[in-house]
Amino acid sequence: MRVPKSALGRIVSGSGAVTMISRLFIASLFLTVLLQREVSAQNSTSSASFESEAETESSTEIETETETHQTDGKCVMHGLCGEMEGFGEQTCKVDHPPVPLDEEWHDKLKGYCPELFEEYGSTLCCNADQVDKLTESLSYAQSLLGRCPSCFNNFRRSFCNFTCSPRQYKFLNVTEVAPTNPDDLELDPEMPKEVVRKLEFHISKQYMDDTFESCKNVLMSTTNGPALDILCGAWGSYRCNAERWFEFLGSTSNGHSPFDIIYIPHDTNARTTQIDFSGIVGELVEGLGGDASELKEGIEPLNLPTYSCAVVPPGATKRCSCVDCPASCPAAQPLPPIPQEWTLFGYHGMVVIMILTFVIGAGAIILMAFTNYNYDSSEYSIGSVDEVMPPKCPRDEVDFMEKMGKNSEEAINRFFRSLAETCAANPWAVILPGIVLTSILCYGIRQLEITTDPVELWAAPHSRSRLEKEYFDETFAPFYRIEHLIITAKDDSMSVYHNTSGEAEPEKFGPVFNKAFMYAILELQSEIESIKTASNITLSDICFKPLRPDNDHCSIFSYLGWWQYSKEEIDKVVESKASEGLFDNYLDHFKFCSRNPVSPKDSTLLGQSCLGPFGGPIDPNVVLGGFIKPGQQAEEPPFKDSNTIIITYVVNNYYKKEDNEAAREWETAFLGFMENYVKNKTPNFMEIAYSSERSIQDELKRESESEITTVVVSYLIMFLYIAVNLGQINSVSRLLIDSQIALGVAGVTIVLASVAASVGLFGYLGVPATLIIIEVIPFLVLAVGVDNIFIMVQHYQRSERLPSETKAKHIGRIIGEVAPSMLLNSFTDSASFFLGGLSGMPAVRAFAFYAGMALLFNFILQFTCFISILSLDISRREKNHYDLFCCVQGKSVEKMKYDKGILYAGFKKVWAPLLLKFPVRIAVIVTFFGWLCSSIAVIPYINVGLDQELSMPEDSYVSTYFKAMFDYLSVGPPVYFVVKDSGLNYSDYHQQDLIRAGDFSESLTAQVFAASRISNRTFVAKPASSWLDDYMDWAANENCCKYSVKTNEYCPSSEFSRKKCKSCGLSGKLDDGRIPPDLFETYLDYFLKDNPFAECPKGGHAAYSQAVSRKKVEENGTAYRPTASYFMTYHTILKSSSDYTEAMKEARMIAANITDTLNKETNSTRHEVFPYSVFYVFYEQYLTMWRDTLQSLGISFITIFVVTFLLTGFDIYSALVINLTIFMIVTNIGGLMYHWNISLNAVSLVNLVMAVGIAVEFCTHIVHAFTASKETSRLERSRDALVNMGSSVLSGIALTKFGGIVVLGFAKSQIFRIFYFRMYLGIVLFGAAHGLIFLPMCLVTLTFIAAITLAAVEAAVSPPQGVPLIPTGVAPPVNTNAPQIPGRPAPLPAKGENTDDLNAESTFGIGLWGLGGGWGGGWGGYYGWPYRSSYYRPYYSSWGWGW
Repeated sequence: MRVPKSALGRIVSGSGAVTMISRLFIASLFLTVLLQREVSAQNSTSSASFESEAETESSTEIETETETHQTDGKCVMHGLCGEMEGFGEQTCKVDHPPVPLDEEWHDKLKGYCPELFEEYGSTLCCNADQVDKLTESLSYAQSLLGRCPSCFNNFRRSFCNFTCSPRQYKFLNVTEVAPTNPDDLELDPEMPKEVVRKLEFHISKQYMDDTFESCKNVLMSTTNGPALDILCGAWGSYRCNAERWFEFLGSTSNGHSPFDIIYIPHDTNARTTQIDFSGIVGELVEGLGGDASELKEGIEPLNLPTYSCAVVPPGATKRCSCVDCPASCPAAQPLPPIPQEWTLFGYHGMVVIMILTFVIGAGAIILMAFTNYNYDSSEYSIGSVDEVMPPKCPRDEVDFMEKMGKNSEEAINRFFRSLAETCAANPWAVILPGIVLTSILCYGIRQLEITTDPVELWAAPHSRSRLEKEYFDETFAPFYRIEHLIITAKDDSMSVYHNTSGEAEPEKFGPVFNKAFMYAILELQSEIESIKTASNITLSDICFKPLRPDNDHCSIFSYLGWWQYSKEEIDKVVESKASEGLFDNYLDHFKFCSRNPVSPKDSTLLGQSCLGPFGGPIDPNVVLGGFIKPGQQAEEPPFKDSNTIIITYVVNNYYKKEDNEAAREWETAFLGFMENYVKNKTPNFMEIAYSSERSIQDELKRESESEITTVVVSYLIMFLYIAVNLGQINSVSRLLIDSQIALGVAGVTIVLASVAASVGLFGYLGVPATLIIIEVIPFLVLAVGVDNIFIMVQHYQRSERLPSETKAKHIGRIIGEVAPSMLLNSFTDSASFFLGGLSGMPAVRAFAFYAGMALLFNFILQFTCFISILSLDISRREKNHYDLFCCVQGKSVEKMKYDKGILYAGFKKVWAPLLLKFPVRIAVIVTFFGWLCSSIAVIPYINVGLDQELSMPEDSYVSTYFKAMFDYLSVGPPVYFVVKDSGLNYSDYHQQDLIRAGDFSESLTAQVFAASRISNRTFVAKPASSWLDDYMDWAANENCCKYSVKTNEYCPSSEFSRKKCKSCGLSGKLDDGRIPPDLFETYLDYFLKDNPFAECPKGGHAAYSQAVSRKKVEENGTAYRPTASYFMTYHTILKSSSDYTEAMKEARMIAANITDTLNKETNSTRHEVFPYSVFYVFYEQYLTMWRDTLQSLGISFITIFVVTFLLTGFDIYSALVINLTIFMIVTNIGGLMYHWNISLNAVSLVNLVMAVGIAVEFCTHIVHAFTASKETSRLERSRDALVNMGSSVLSGIALTKFGGIVVLGFAKSQIFRIFYFRMYLGIVLFGAAHGLIFLPMCLVTLTFIAAITLAAVEAAVSPPQGVPLIPTGVAPPVNTNAPQIPGRPAPLPAKGENTDDLNAESTFGIGLWGLGGGWGGGWGGYYGWPYRSSYYRPYYSSWGWGW
């Protein structure tokens, strides 16, 4: 069986393909620009801009406007003073008043800093170049934080004042300067002589806290996470707070600021806490801050008004969306309570109910039995009834149903008697055509297709998950092919220690950070990338390259990507505190990247990039493992404790299978390389598990081939048993004559031929087969077919030929006697299997069709060819020819009288007498009733699903991979919420609001966000990425949308040549941040083609090129209309089958809510949203597994009841008894599944369906023998059936299978040992126990209990109209010819006394107590019970029994 793929390597691939490659990558580019722009705004103007005429300007208008400000305004820095190596352009240290800003730049500055003009006018501490840099910088920040207007408003105001406020001297204090570069001074002698190296920024703590609170939940759509993951540096969003956020923004350690900005927050008491940000941020020292000090004279902390994210700030038209501001969310409805396990008195409810049921039921059985056993305290009354059954009373008429039953049974007998006589008399005329027809059918095997694709096996073609997968694959593209390595360090002693904080204890890092380990991984990766196939196919030819053509590297996820797969980068060291002997090395770089994987430059002195060579971030959750112990929860994962690394190669996957041949060829070479590496080259300090996209199918095929020997040995043991035990050997002198090995081989050959014919027929019809068919159906047909062989042969052997009979007539008579039960059994099995084909699961449906046809062919061949072969074998024995050497005649030896065998004697002399004793019968009934109750009690707790490692052989590398994945994988699979092509107008503002983050709290992104907040219930880990939101942000950036000067078509935003490309001007055409409807479709394709880069970080090619299906609006136009699209997020970490199924259920509930919202808001019914993840198609079967199981078994039970009712001569009691016994067998197998850890899945469901078929074998022969017995009491008829048929059933089914089943216990495949050995053993043992122990007791004891129970029920019911009551105290008319039952009055009414009214001829009557006088009050009237049963046919009325 194919295990769910998602549960294999696709979990990591999902987290590490498109999203980890591109979505997080986009966000990293913001950091490159944001702070660089801010500080550059201060560096953009040289001191030369302050010419003397600016200082002496005497414009009346300006003097009037800024008189007050010039009085107390002063700039502390202004202009650019050259460059300094390692720090870039430097800001001049100045001390002069603010100057007027050129009027042409007023509007641009007002767009971002309107408060400056309102408060200070146009005389500021910035000039035109600074305004240009500031506004450009804030435009990038707006792309990141603009989703929440309040957050961006609060954020920008500090930077506006920092850059342009004329009151800089009040809150900025330069504390460290450096000389201006002499070379720059030589070029410009008037340049200020000092540059700023460090300054203090005194600011209100309340402002910092409020700004942080308004921004901390703002999401970055492309990362599915908070924007502060990027803006808070190494702290990440989890450990970020207001002080740490502003620390990172002002520190040179961020790699972009030319000097340190020390933010000094001030509380309401004017106390200060100075935070020294000049140190290494990468150290992440807790408890930042120094001693409080008084405010310096003249310092006034900048205290700006802030706005909560839940309000609309000035100049905005909306507040933050619910997605970015939980305070904006409407009050959530209370969650439904988590379903609790049903309990009674503190215990499992079903267990308690079954215990009570057993106690009451067992007590009732014992009470009723012993009440009747001691009815007159001296005689065993019931025993008398059982052992003395009166002969059938003469009747004038026979009812219609009984007549039909009798006629049908006689017709079956005559037909099969005639057929057998013909086949026995003309053996070769039957055998040869049979061989020809079977051979023709078997030839169809050449055209057979065997399905190994798990999707084709376990997902119905029209199932929801299958249809959704097809839609996703065809509309967007199939999920990527994944090649996977999971490498674990064996020894924790390889851990390394490093300290850069000056603390006494160095920090411990897991063994995967040992350089020896890293070098070995580096060499392994290099060798893998060098693999070349016979067709010269390399990894580069098939891998996924998200930023192609700008970046031609493959997307490889490995922690070594943080060092660019370079030994030199790993070995790089820079001293951080030379005096203390501390330095920054690769471990410091790791610490930073593990918290901020999107950063293009770390905050250490190393200055290394966290992005992988392919241009995207490397999420530590994807590439590291073993850092979270089982059952442990960590809000901030301790990545440094990792002992496992995970390497993922992402390979392109195509909808057409033939397009994947190159990838499959490379995967074959990769697997061969890894097999050799693991065996011969693996270092002794690591363990490697590996897998590829094709591994599962390859191993399933290998597993089946490797178990061929096991299956063959199992079948050979069964064949040998059959061949040896069919013989009638009574003396050594006739050993070679009386043995029937050839007959046994012929019988087994017929069984196998029937299977082959069935497979061949469906091969002609084009119905694909599965490996389960090859493994299971021969076992099933052997169970059914061999039983028939034993019954035929043994009944012939036990029957003496009558003087007037020929051999053919003798065979015909025997076959006529046994054929009805065989027909009943075979037809019941075939019909139930054919109807089982109604199952929606392809593997179960195929099994049902193949099994039903094989059983039908087997029945036909046995009643034609086998009878003919049996006739030939009888002739051989009568002529004293040797078995196997039929041409050689032995000596004529007088044949001894046939000994019916040890089994027969054991049943007759030991088993039947013991079993049919009254106390034993009651004990058996109570025991089996208790067994049934115990099984029902635990069945609801059977695990549903299939553990991944069980599907592979224990020696399989995939089994090792499964275990490693379960132990070390730390990321959940991606899930896509797909909006189908249903006419949704994405350019319409209202319909946009139904999708994107905004004011509408029930939009798609809002609902997914809400689900992510309760991930423990919904299994949704993060908010969804939204191409629609990022399209808006892309359009708002004036550097993004460009068109070609030559072609007027798309031009990459990274192209700066104005001769080649020009701006579309789209940013200036937005309508309150939205793209106008007439432009939305025009530039959509531009967005989806644009690669992200520093100036335009939200280009949609890497993240969304496959997320939006689109079509041209006009055939020759450039406008594209979106049709279908998806919005991606992640599930939480999923481990068990129940996790996967619950995650799918929750995702479908979310999608259903979104669908309802879309249709409600658009007044439509055509819109549909569905969730898709790669594992859904494999786990959907578990959502409906119980329903499918009950449906399949229910169909089987109904079919068995109908067929047995018809073929037993309309005997409803026989049908009910057979169904009851089969129900008990299957139920007890369910109990076995619970106790023996056999989960319910498609494999076990097939076995349960097969168990029904084999259980029929154990029941029908016994029941038919009971009904056909000529004995006069139920007890004797049960004994007769058990002795004559029980030995054949035991030898033909149970013992035949037992040896073969034991062999399965030694199979290498765990699935063979668990689902075949354990379940087959249970089927055979439980079937034999019920058929040979419970069923005979049921036929004796429950028959009587049923009668007295019905009598008790009827005691409270009035007789039907028209039936006169016999007065109390008046004895009813008695049939004096009927035998009397000791201790009781004669129960039978005399013939002719109201028999027409009573309908006593056609029913058995139930006498009623108490009709005349209450409890035990007197004689009641007799009336007919319309029920015909062969068990009661000697009776036409029975003795009443009441309370």
